[in-house]
Amino acid sequence: GSSKSGLLGMTRALAAEWAGLGIRVNAIAPGYFRTAMTDVFYSNEAWQQSMLAKIPQQRFGDLGDLHGVAVFLASDAAAYITGQSIPVDGGLLASI
Repeated sequence: GSSKSGLLGMTRALAAEWAGLGIRVNAIAPGYFRTAMTDVFYSNEAWQQSMLAKIPQQRFGDLGDLHGVAVFLASDAAAYITGQSIPVDGGLLASI
């Protein structure tokens, strides 16, 4: 938790510091995604059901779900966005 807060603070601080140089700094905040590092959790059916019950879209993220937001933030369409964290979590944060 503290490392996530630190990353969000760094995102905002660097965005403010580097904006004058034309550099945008944003973050992507993924929800539950199955990776090699998290695979141990996904082998537990009870854990999966508990987590899915909290996610409005009723599914875990697929790594492809991150592509669109990454491309958007890197594009000119996001030219006036800096210092933001965009959650990609199936609605989890919106539901709490």
